[in-house]
Amino acid sequence: MSAREIARTEITRRIHAAARERLGAEGPAALSLRAVARDVGMVSSAVYRYVESRDALLTALLVECYDELGAAVEQAESDAPRTDHAARWLAACRAARTWCVEHPGEFALLYGTPVPGYAAPQDTVEPAIRVVLVLAGIAAEAGGDPGPPVSDVAAVVAPARAAVVQRGFPAPAPEVVARTLMAWSGLFGSISFELFGHLHNAVSDPADWFDAVAARLGADAGIVPA
Repeated sequence: MSAREIARTEITRRIHAAARERLGAEGPAALSLRAVARDVGMVSSAVYRYVESRDALLTALLVECYDELGAAVEQAESDAPRTDHAARWLAACRAARTWCVEHPGEFALLYGTPVPGYAAPQDTVEPAIRVVLVLAGIAAEAGGDPGPPVSDVAAVVAPARAAVVQRGFPAPAPEVVARTLMAWSGLFGSISFELFGHLHNAVSDPADWFDAVAARLGADAGIVPA
């Protein structure tokens, strides 16, 4: 990289870091390029040399944060014993919770209330599904019996099942796909309840409660301890 490219990369990194600080302090909807520019010591007009708009910055942060979360989950899952699907599942779920608890502002951007007037572009889709692909991969490899179907979901989850197969995973039963999608929403719903205070006075230990939720959702998807 040239000196100019290195400088641009570093300034962009600083802009992203300042914006993420703002996410934690004020929330995604209040993110302002003017405020971010001030945080990095730039005049507001100069920041547009590095970020086209507030929406472009939100998109960049979405991709960056989804990729960080996805990488953390993938690493934790890959470190677990390969033949123990339940251990891999729990490791992936715990890694997701750990990242989110450590990054509450970023969690609010990824899974909180949508920012008014902003629509995430297609660029964010692949980073956004990294976590659920890990979960789907474990469930597909485990090949367990998820139990009797709760309803006829084959047609409803066909797009998700096709996405799993297109990415090289074994073709899971529609019911497994449905239970994995339920697990995905249940896991991040539990994290959301924890971060936004809805578990206060409801459970004595959020981490232990999350482990119980993860284990139950895993069992519903046909994943049992080795």
